[in-house]
Amino acid sequence: MKIKGVLLVAWLGFCATVSAQLSENQRFEIMKNMDIFNTLFKNLNLYYVDTLDVNKTIKGDIDYMLGQLDPYTEYVPEEGMADFKYQLTGEYGGIGSIITMHNNKIWIREPYENMPAARAGLIPGDEILFIDTISMVGKTSADASALLKGQPNTPLKITYQRRGENAPREVALERKRIQIAPVTYYGVLGKDVGYIYLSGFSAGSAAESFKTALTDLQKKNKIRSLIIDVRDNGGGSVEECLEILNNFFPKGELLLSLKGKNRLLDRDYKALNQPIAPDLPLVVLTNGNSASASEILAGTIQDLDRGVIIGSRTYGKGLVQSTHELPYGGRLKVTTAKYYIPSGRSIQAINYTQRDTDGRVMAIPDSLTTLYYTRNNRPVRDGGGILPDSVLEDEKLPTMLYYLQAQDLYFDFVANWRIKHPTVASPDKFVVTDATYNEFTAYVKSKNFTYDRQSEKTLVNLKKIMEFEGYYEGASAEFQTLENKLKPDLDRDLKLYKPQISDNLAQEILEQYYYQKGPIIYELRTDPAVKTAQALLQNTDEYNKILEASAPRSNSK
Repeated sequence: MKIKGVLLVAWLGFCATVSAQLSENQRFEIMKNMDIFNTLFKNLNLYYVDTLDVNKTIKGDIDYMLGQLDPYTEYVPEEGMADFKYQLTGEYGGIGSIITMHNNKIWIREPYENMPAARAGLIPGDEILFIDTISMVGKTSADASALLKGQPNTPLKITYQRRGENAPREVALERKRIQIAPVTYYGVLGKDVGYIYLSGFSAGSAAESFKTALTDLQKKNKIRSLIIDVRDNGGGSVEECLEILNNFFPKGELLLSLKGKNRLLDRDYKALNQPIAPDLPLVVLTNGNSASASEILAGTIQDLDRGVIIGSRTYGKGLVQSTHELPYGGRLKVTTAKYYIPSGRSIQAINYTQRDTDGRVMAIPDSLTTLYYTRNNRPVRDGGGILPDSVLEDEKLPTMLYYLQAQDLYFDFVANWRIKHPTVASPDKFVVTDATYNEFTAYVKSKNFTYDRQSEKTLVNLKKIMEFEGYYEGASAEFQTLENKLKPDLDRDLKLYKPQISDNLAQEILEQYYYQKGPIIYELRTDPAVKTAQALLQNTDEYNKILEASAPRSNSK
């Protein structure tokens, strides 16, 4: 019953804080419903036929209540604070490795370069048998993760089994402060085009890491233009994003505005320092997984005509959250405002206040978006993420590739393959040979690999509809021919999709040998978006043409 009391105290405190802003009727409704809730729960606890799980019941009520708002407003209990802090800062105490559970075993999945796990010689595919004296038999990856994490500079011992060996190994190591590098890779493309892959905006490190990379590229490599890659970057600290933007905009430039229900909390954010690259031509690469702070970065650069955006439309998260302490060590993460980039537009793609009869939220239709203008009078719209200046469609991959990844066949094959291949060529030169590809296909077949085909499912449903409507008999022969063509054929599909499968296999190999930067360097050789950006930055006339002033404004909506 402690949680019930905590909730009541929390709500009463909330009511007292905002009472001055509420009408008498609103105050009455809040107190009435809290009284009903507490009395109802008291009676349930006294009279319900089975014993209630208090924590589970109350947590379920909280989650349901917050779920009616938006997916970013959430209650974080005390036991979830470590993971919550990691999401905010990218920092924790541990060995620096992703671990995974597969076939009821705990594996080292992805060690981070220069972190304790990698320095101790642990590699992908090592099976963890014991952490200190605790056996991993029957344990989950969450159990193992909790044991591996802890205060920095504390010792632990890992007993593990390496593939291809009979006897287990044992290693002593020390937990360290782990912070995932937000700049996964940076370098020079061609003679003078800089490239920075920014994986996140972790608090306390993203801006510094980015500035270090940018300064290095300018001073050592004498770059004349820059590509910032925020594809698959889900966001993070807005403050870090604004500091990164300040590298390209003069002191005093408006970069972002926050506006919410409480106007006293509205804020305008301006560049605070003089930029270190005020005139460097820029291209920002985006995709559908570029969200939140990534969209602020891309949208601000677009609105102020400071660079060209290339790729596909971004996710469309324009909501801002703040956190507030709760009793017993928990926190409430709550959406308090929307952010608006310099043209005045919001890029929020979903209106969570409007739902259909089934309670589902819908994306804002194009017909309800509003036209805005960049500094150079170029038209842009709100309500659906950032639409790039040069749109490139994302490659549509067959479902077979998803199942190869989901069933860990790439990972398992490479973890075994590296036993006989202690080294491979560098990422900028590596290729998957026919011999390696044939080894992989043989491995896939040996695992009785099966995969779902959407075309087959659609065909089954079509057949049912045709039979129901009476059309099947007249088209049964044609239907049978189509059905035969769509039957799964593993040998055929392994040949048909060889280029895509080889590409995924190469990335897995290079990640296991060269850590997170390996696949990025490999992809730079053929990446269509990077090639498009590189060509544009080397064509000054075309670059300037995209950013030049447009025709006079209209009042179109």
